[in-house]
Amino acid sequence: MRMRPVRTAVAATGVLALAVALGGCSASPDGATTLNFFQYKGEALDDFNDIIAQFEAENPDIDVVQNQVADSETAIRTLLVKDRAPDVITLNANANFGQLSRAGVFYDFSDEPVLDTINPAVQEILAALGTAEGEVNGLGYVNNANGIIYNRAIFAQQGLEVPQTWDELIAVCEQLKAAGITPFAATLAESWTVMPSWNAIGAYSAQDGFFDTMREEGADVGPDSAASFEKDFPDTMEKQLQLYGYAQDGYRGASYDDGSALFANGEAAMLMQGIWALSPVKNINPDIDAAIFPYPVPEDPDDRLLVSGVDVVVTMAKDSPHQSEAKRFIEFLFRPDVVEQYAASQTMIPAVDGAALSDDPALQSVKPYFDAGKITGFIDHQVPPAIPLVGVVQQAVFDQDGGPALRTLDNEWRKVAARTIPVTED
Repeated sequence: MRMRPVRTAVAATGVLALAVALGGCSASPDGATTLNFFQYKGEALDDFNDIIAQFEAENPDIDVVQNQVADSETAIRTLLVKDRAPDVITLNANANFGQLSRAGVFYDFSDEPVLDTINPAVQEILAALGTAEGEVNGLGYVNNANGIIYNRAIFAQQGLEVPQTWDELIAVCEQLKAAGITPFAATLAESWTVMPSWNAIGAYSAQDGFFDTMREEGADVGPDSAASFEKDFPDTMEKQLQLYGYAQDGYRGASYDDGSALFANGEAAMLMQGIWALSPVKNINPDIDAAIFPYPVPEDPDDRLLVSGVDVVVTMAKDSPHQSEAKRFIEFLFRPDVVEQYAASQTMIPAVDGAALSDDPALQSVKPYFDAGKITGFIDHQVPPAIPLVGVVQQAVFDQDGGPALRTLDNEWRKVAARTIPVTED
């Protein structure tokens, strides 16, 4: 069995450097086929090194070179334009991935057996972002979970149950406040930290094809159109602002690290973040007993959905000269024992049906929603990047006034639609 050190390309300081690194590399000195593996997560570098070593031990005719860069979205676009597409690619499943998929640059996995091993609800999240017509252009690998992180010890001490409805959530906040406990550790210094709660609460307003209708309305979006932010999202903004009313003093100037520390040290009972926040929290307090519950927006608890993003989507170049070898590597990545290994290390939920979650209480607390397929994607991934969504929502929370924000979002949508959405005539 051939064993050798895994070769990992140094993270390129510039996109051009990565393009050069990937160009013209197809065979190793030992005659093995070289696969270029474009990998976007810096924190996953060592995990994928381990997986590559295992794969190469079982497949001595293939060498996998991992290329990891910080600005992955710019890098992958540059590589595609230069016709130097990597053989196997991981990306964050967001609007950028959807745009590239619609452009037809990725392989169609529709007839690949590996597709049948993935949770259909995960693939629906990807499909909603965009695909080439009639194709499946990416495979969900692991998912995150966006909900309310809570300190189970504080809840137990106060005799609190996980709230099942919005009124129950507010009652929990009031009871915590009466006991002298800050209900929420909230942050606003970095604009993105306002989005987890907006995504989770607004997911319910965005069901039933809201964004499809918005795209159809295009430049006609407004308060009287079939769908609009001003028409459909007032309740979302009202509920988000209500929760920030239970935050610690000074939350407007608090950073993400400040919020993590406040929650980790037991100075707040809940955190408006996602499962990714557990790592910094546990770095501060490894013994914290934390779990997650979905924002209980619907009146009927059975209608609750867990907002989840596909943290890693795996795809491959449409015209890779090494499709056979690339498929072998992808099939290995999706082997249950391999995805379990990765997901446990990254505190994520494997998208492969039957793959076991780690025993982390936070992961176990969201497992029923994945098992039942009661998950839905991040709604900010449906908003065109040209719309300054994050800053608009941040300002709304800062001002505690959602009305101007919703009107601004509609106005920005109209401007973008007028520039980018073609008008068709019958």
